[in-house]
Amino acid sequence: MVYGNKDMDDGKILIIDDVEMNRVVLGEIIKNMGYYPIFAENGEEALEIMKKSYPQLILTDISMPGIDGYELCKIVKENEKTRDIPVVFISAFDDPRDIIEGFTLGGEDYITKPFIPEIVKARVGVRLRLYEANRDLMQMNRRLQISVNEQLRQMELEKKNILYALANIAAQNACYEPEHMKRLGTNCRILAQGMQLSPLFEGKISDTYIETIELAAPLSDIGNIGVSTEILQKKADLTQEEIAVKQSHTSIGAKFLGDLYVNNDYNDFISTSIDIAHYHHENWDGSGYPEGLKGDAIPLAAQIVSVMEEYCTLTENTCSREEALEIMNKESGVKFNPDIYNICYKISRQLC
Repeated sequence: MVYGNKDMDDGKILIIDDVEMNRVVLGEIIKNMGYYPIFAENGEEALEIMKKSYPQLILTDISMPGIDGYELCKIVKENEKTRDIPVVFISAFDDPRDIIEGFTLGGEDYITKPFIPEIVKARVGVRLRLYEANRDLMQMNRRLQISVNEQLRQMELEKKNILYALANIAAQNACYEPEHMKRLGTNCRILAQGMQLSPLFEGKISDTYIETIELAAPLSDIGNIGVSTEILQKKADLTQEEIAVKQSHTSIGAKFLGDLYVNNDYNDFISTSIDIAHYHHENWDGSGYPEGLKGDAIPLAAQIVSVMEEYCTLTENTCSREEALEIMNKESGVKFNPDIYNICYKISRQLC
């Protein structure tokens, strides 16, 4: 018996037969083909060998004590690690029903006894060439998939960089501090982490969700790119028409991001960004815009950003952390989800 490592052993053919003479005859034929025979007397012994070494092809007798050839083939084909190994049955039986049974279980070929070396060589050679061609094709596909995935990842990264560049322009147009959007994302992540530990949000906040909201939050006001700087920077009171134009940044941002829906890997980030851009000005009591959503009808990501955007805006101007929280406390249950505000209050010392 020959043992190798658990990787596929090229050139090794596993021969299973309870008759020693059959193993010897087949072993000589396999050696003459330039391959290395591994021998097993029954199905149990063959499975023990395959726990340590995967052969390139299996030649198995059908009628054996214990695990017969049919059962062995079934076990091999049900195992994800061995199912691609070709199985060729060897038997003195040439009843078509026996042959069909072998094919039904996943066997690739059937050789009858007594062995004719030329037939064995031809059929084994065909199966090995097909197996090697299929393996080469799978490896090529894996390399291609890696290349495609890398290109998609690079494309997504470039698109995100463009989005952040536009979001920064929009923030500058609205007179936000240069680091405002980055700080907003960081604080949203900190708040989401605090919420993850609360039973109130159990099952709603995953590690992936936390990463996504940190990336998506800075795009909340990207729609300001479509609003004139005259309106965004106007110091005097806005007219009703100007207010409507300014509020339209939510719909502009959501539509702009919605047009970027491309593939599944990108969609979690984009869908969360859309929810935030569209609904972060909705209020808990239904008095916000653009849809007038109320309570938990407001997407959770937008609720989180609403709280953190207020905190960041207040503390970037004239308010201390304590003063900002006091102002926000009065808006809890009106503008903000009170449960989210309470968590924000508890973890506020962690906020930047």
